[in-house]
Amino acid sequence: MIDLLICYDVATTTESGRRRLRRVAKVCTSHGQRVQNSVFEVSVTDVQLLTLRKKLLEILDPTEDSVRIYRLRQPREKFLEAFGRDQYVDFTDPMIL
Repeated sequence: MIDLLICYDVATTTESGRRRLRRVAKVCTSHGQRVQNSVFEVSVTDVQLLTLRKKLLEILDPTEDSVRIYRLRQPREKFLEAFGRDQYVDFTDPMIL
């Protein structure tokens, strides 16, 4: 699995921009979890990364919007510091309901 950080900025001054914003968030949510308003942590395979990138590029308007995809180093806990409200859930660990 490849761990990624996806950050985006979508222009929302028009209805089409607000629609793009919702669509980008939906694509990111389907592949990972939101850690801030426009920031997602994602774990994907190589093939899933290609699909994710393709979907995002189909949605974005390159003249108004931007997206950044960062590869995270492993293990996550060693290279990440989070302060304040951190609602990250490690879905690879056993979960008790």
